[in-house]
Amino acid sequence: MFDRTSRTPTLPDGRGIRIGILTSGGDAQGMNAAVRAVVRSAISVGAEVYAIYEGYQGMIDGGDGIRKFGWDDVGSILNRGGTVIGTFRSKEMREREGRLKAVRHLLHRGIDRLVVIGGDGSLTGLNLLRNEWSGLVAELVERGDLAPEVAEQHPSLMIAGLVGSIDNDLVGSDMTIGADTALHRIVDAIDDLASTAASHQRSFVVEVMGRHCGYLALMSAVAGGADYVLVPEQPPAPGWEDEMCAELRKGRESGRRDSIVIIAEGATDREGNPIRAEYVRKVLAERLNEDARVTILGHVQRGGKPSAYDRWASTWLGYSAVHEVLTATPESEGMVVGTRSNRSERLSLVKAVADTQHVPELIEAGQYHEAMRMRGGSFLEMDAIFSELADPARTTPEPDYRRIAVMHAGGPAPGMNTAMRALVRLGISRGHTMIGIHNGFVGLAANDMEEITWSQVEGLTGEGGAMLGTRREVPQTQDLYAISRALEKNDIDALVVIGGYSAYDGVHKMTTERDRYPAFRIPTVCVPASIDNNLPGSELSIGTDTALNVIVDAMDKIKESGIASKRCFVVETMGKNCGYLAMMSGIAAGAERIYLNEDGISLDDLVTDVHWLRESFAKGRRLFLAVRNENASKNYTTEFLAQMMEEESHGMYDVRTAVLGHMQQGGSPSPFDRLLATRFSYQALNLVDDELAVGQDGSWFMGIREGSTHAGKMETMSSLVDPQHRRPRHQWWLDLRTVARTLSDELRS
Repeated sequence: MFDRTSRTPTLPDGRGIRIGILTSGGDAQGMNAAVRAVVRSAISVGAEVYAIYEGYQGMIDGGDGIRKFGWDDVGSILNRGGTVIGTFRSKEMREREGRLKAVRHLLHRGIDRLVVIGGDGSLTGLNLLRNEWSGLVAELVERGDLAPEVAEQHPSLMIAGLVGSIDNDLVGSDMTIGADTALHRIVDAIDDLASTAASHQRSFVVEVMGRHCGYLALMSAVAGGADYVLVPEQPPAPGWEDEMCAELRKGRESGRRDSIVIIAEGATDREGNPIRAEYVRKVLAERLNEDARVTILGHVQRGGKPSAYDRWASTWLGYSAVHEVLTATPESEGMVVGTRSNRSERLSLVKAVADTQHVPELIEAGQYHEAMRMRGGSFLEMDAIFSELADPARTTPEPDYRRIAVMHAGGPAPGMNTAMRALVRLGISRGHTMIGIHNGFVGLAANDMEEITWSQVEGLTGEGGAMLGTRREVPQTQDLYAISRALEKNDIDALVVIGGYSAYDGVHKMTTERDRYPAFRIPTVCVPASIDNNLPGSELSIGTDTALNVIVDAMDKIKESGIASKRCFVVETMGKNCGYLAMMSGIAAGAERIYLNEDGISLDDLVTDVHWLRESFAKGRRLFLAVRNENASKNYTTEFLAQMMEEESHGMYDVRTAVLGHMQQGGSPSPFDRLLATRFSYQALNLVDDELAVGQDGSWFMGIREGSTHAGKMETMSSLVDPQHRRPRHQWWLDLRTVARTLSDELRS
């Protein structure tokens, strides 16, 4: 069942069905978004939803532990950390007697479908309950605790699991609920520690969560620009202390004023002995004679508002979980819904849990490579990238190696500096001379370039803006000769351009003019960096995630400002003709209406929306949020929408606008954008090295599709884009329109 505009399945009729939802085990930011999505998605198709409080314990206790939820019971919870229905590790649920109580209380309310949000232990318990269901029901009937006719109506339990775990440890899923937000907390802390450490030339040992999974440690080490990392999957060999101290010493000799070591709480040596943060601190202090301190982040990693990603992704997962339990049959396999390549993915619950629990066994058996492999390709790739970035074995170029130029072009995007740092560090470590071109194609034509050293990019990981400057101008025909002369004069062997649509246009023009200008016959690679997320060949661009977090944070504040009155807000986002920012921020902030350039705005739409708006306020609504992509319509502007809504309110509510503007392009890049920028730069430089090694001179653009990085030929760019709207012909995120419409408002369901 699909609608005509989306590959996301529409929900089947849920009338007569009752669904229970609970959160269990450790809390994770984004659980509330998933709860909200489950409740509203189910209600939208006529099903009833019961919230089970305090995890499985609520099923055992019954009474107020199981409460029917309505649409408004999950209002205003998207931005809240933790879980509003509580969580608990129930010992009683591990006993058959406890499970008998749970089934009795569920069936007294007619519930035979469960959505459970928790870790592998919670999901194991869910599968056990499903397998035992018929036997437990029969025993309840035999005891006289359940009427036979009730048992006949509910012969099986249909389930769906969602993984809420900041550790990101579910094998088979790219991300688990809460992991992205936890990474935000860690990287923010590393940024703060780095500034004070640099002031005092101090070392810090930072312990992060992750008993059996090193995701948070490894990714925060890359995103935070740390010097050394210890993860459970890859215990260091004997003598690791000497290696660590040697690497930190080389970093200091190359000009670093601070040293950061990240350690996962579950890190051990190869004998299985835990490696404690205090031990690492002592080693640094004694062997390097440095002032070293320990920071154990602890449960702050679980706290606070969920990130934009943990809101929109958890919303999608919750919607998908409802589809799973509504379409499940007694014969179907129990599933957990995870994420893979920016899509919701159905995974065998039994296999996913078994694979997840197998990783610690592999580590204990000394099969470290297999344990790393089980974490996925991106985990292995990031480990390789960190090893190269953190080891300052060579901080000056080799004179006989190649000269690689790097530049920014197009609008600014957070993460441009991160990409620049990675390119320069990796390039120099491989022996290349890295040349920085100032101010985009304008600077290239003016021969405004200089060599960039290892120390010049120190500290750029978390810096917003663009170190070399960026301009939107695309080279014109009269500029091409000057550009070719600049490349020849500086003996440039390859060019990497970090930027948006202007960067791609400029490189494409240079590519088509190679016959006239032989200097353009060098390996050339575009790295996508644009908050608009409108670049060909890539599902995501550097800067988009940061802009999304800025927008969602602003919307949270805007909504809070309207709490004392009945108010409608119309918020305008950037994006030009691509509605990605509007769509994702609208879902993450809980907007009731999202206007996109891809859909356009019609008068019929506006008439429907005004009636909907009035009716919802008449029924008690106090706040309404509409999000408009800046180019959603030429004539139906943000101001027009606000004036129309105000005019038609008849005094029932007032309307305000918020045009967020260029704040969306600023700020420190998010952890995701830092990781994406580093990953793109690594792959771009690999491509350049491969081209140079065999004497090729291809023109390429980097992209990420279905979770993997790819390179596309610049000559194919025109076939991948809609030239009128300057955006990709196919945009994966449009699948979320179905989810957004389902959760937008009860009156429209």
